[in-house]
Parts: sequence; structure tokens; C-alpha cells
Amino acid sequence: MNKTFSISTGRRKLKTAGRFALVAVFLVALLLWGLVLNVNTGSADIPAGDVFRMIWDGLRYKVLNTLTGDYASELQYALAGGANQRIIFSIRMPRMLLAAVLGGALATSGFLLQTFFRNPMAGPFVLGISSGAKMLVSIVIIFLAPYMGKMDSFTMVVASFLGSLIIVLTVLLVSQRVSSMSMLLVVGIMMGYICSAVTDFAITFADEHEIAELTSWSMGSFSGASWETVGYSAVFCLAAMLLAWLLSKPMGAYALGEGYAQSLGINLKVFRACLILLTSLLSACVIAFAGPISFVGIAVPHISRSLLKTSRPAVVIPVTYLCGAVFCIFCDLIARTVFAPTEMAIGTVTSFFGAPIVIYMMLKRRRGQEA
Repeated sequence: MNKTFSISTGRRKLKTAGRFALVAVFLVALLLWGLVLNVNTGSADIPAGDVFRMIWDGLRYKVLNTLTGDYASELQYALAGGANQRIIFSIRMPRMLLAAVLGGALATSGFLLQTFFRNPMAGPFVLGISSGAKMLVSIVIIFLAPYMGKMDSFTMVVASFLGSLIIVLTVLLVSQRVSSMSMLLVVGIMMGYICSAVTDFAITFADEHEIAELTSWSMGSFSGASWETVGYSAVFCLAAMLLAWLLSKPMGAYALGEGYAQSLGINLKVFRACLILLTSLLSACVIAFAGPISFVGIAVPHISRSLLKTSRPAVVIPVTYLCGAVFCIFCDLIARTVFAPTEMAIGTVTSFFGAPIVIYMMLKRRRGQEA
């Protein structure tokens, strides 16, 4: 009997590994295709051959200048190589890379929240985490920025992180008194409304340029991307994603129940604290650099689990990150090209494609409960 069970388990693991490899290759191919489309599509269409040639020349110059120590000529190459080159290196490449990094971070954040609350409807937007980050960033911009000078990327991340952390801890305290997960989601939505009310109250004291800045930022967009923001977001998000993946085994045990996790020697307090901090950090990076983006954190983890036919965190986390990157890259492409030169908010596009997936999840979950 043990031998039969071992063979069955081995086959199941082999099947999961094969499906993971197939899905990962498919998503990487989609990601590369999306990157190429984002670079050569826009108000100025640039042939793919020219794009690859410019990127190759840029990499060649970077390697040569790194070896020779002549970094000034590298900068001159990037800035003085013509309009198309400036569009690619200064606008489109930072934007698409930021969309990929933050899209994956937002999807991973949603998966961590769904694991923590054991509810597929949990997500940064639904639980009010995005609203909390937006609230504190708005307060910092309106009341503290005049005394602090120019707001740098690190300050935005810290403010967003603290706002996210406040809401996560509040929802966590409420969850200890509420047994129904549906009620917990209602509490999260109400927290979002409270944060939005505080944000609107703070905006009444803002100057006109601050109101314009906050309005543009709150709509969600990757248009303000630069190589600096790409670097900051990559460091924070990829490090947090790696730490989340290292917690995949405790997450798998936690999903089977707190008692089972404790029987394996998992310290639940430390584990929960790690999940809260990682979720807050991932959400904070997205809010700080791109503004609130809805439905990605709920819909994408569901897509990942459906593609893999499993909920094992060790395989779901990397696929969720890739899937979130692909989802946001193509949504950003639609946002900036469908009504060009007018650009839509990225949240509008993600809501358009993400909301039907969430509705389907709710109907499927209801049918399962009725059955």
C-alpha cells in the first residue's frame, strides 16, 4: 500500500512539474512578445528589426564602456542617437519593465493575501490595502512634502508601506473577531471607504498642482516610469517575491489548517508576520510607483491556479508573478494605444478584464457551496 501511494505521489509530482514547465515557457513567450509589442508600438511605430538593432548596439556600447571605463560615451549614445532611440530607451523600455515588475508584485501580493485569509476573494484592492497606501501617500504629499522638499522614490515606498501595513493589521485584528470570511471582505471594503474619505478630506487642503498630481497618480499609470523607479521597484519586488517563495512550504502547510502547520513545527506568529510584511511591501511598491491598480491581485492568482491545476505555493508563486507581469504589460499596451494619443488609466483596463474573472470566481464558489 505504501509503495502504491509512493508511486501515485511521484506521478502527481511529475505531472505537476511538467505542467509547470509548460505554463512557464508559455508565459515567458507571451512576456517576450508583449515586451516587443510595447517597444515598437505607439504614436511612433518602430520596426522590430530596428528595435533589436538599437538594443544590441546599446548593450555592446555598455559592455565596451564598462571594460574601458568610459561611461560618458555610453550616456551620449543613449541620449543623442536620434528620436527613435530616445523613445525606446527613455520612455518605452522603462515603462514596460516597470509594468512587468509591478504587475508581478501585485499578483503575488494577492496570492499571499488569499493564502493568509484562505479566501480566493482576498486582494489588496478589495481589503482596502490599496486605499490605505493611497491615503498615507496623499497625506505625506500634501502636508509633509513642503517641509521635506522633493519626494523621492524611497519616501514614497515607505509612506505607501506604512499605509498598507496599517490596513493589513486592522483587518487582521477584525478577522480574529469575525468568523465569516464574507463579513471580513465587507470590513475590508468599508476600510477602503474610510481611507478614501480621509484622502478626500486631505485633498481639500491641497494646492492646485498637488490636486492635479494626486488625481493623475490615483488613476493608476506606468507613464511616469524611469530607470530609477525600475531599479527601486525591481530591488524591492524581486526580493520580496524570493522571500515569499522561500515560505512556500509553510504556506502549503498553513493552507491545510493551523493545527497541521503547528504539528510541523511552524511558528504561526512569525509566519503570519512575514506574510503581512511581504504583502504590505509588494502592495506598497505598486502604489508608490504606479498608483492604485484594481483586480490584478484577485484575478491573476486564480488564472495561475487554473493553468497549473494545483494550489501548491512553490509552483504557483513564480507562475503568478509571470502571469501578473504578462497581464499588466498587455493591459498597459491597450491603455496607451487603443485611443492614442489619449491614454486610459491602467486601472480602467485591468478592471475591464479582471472584473469578469472575479464574477466567475464568485459564481463558481457559490455553486460549489450549494453542491
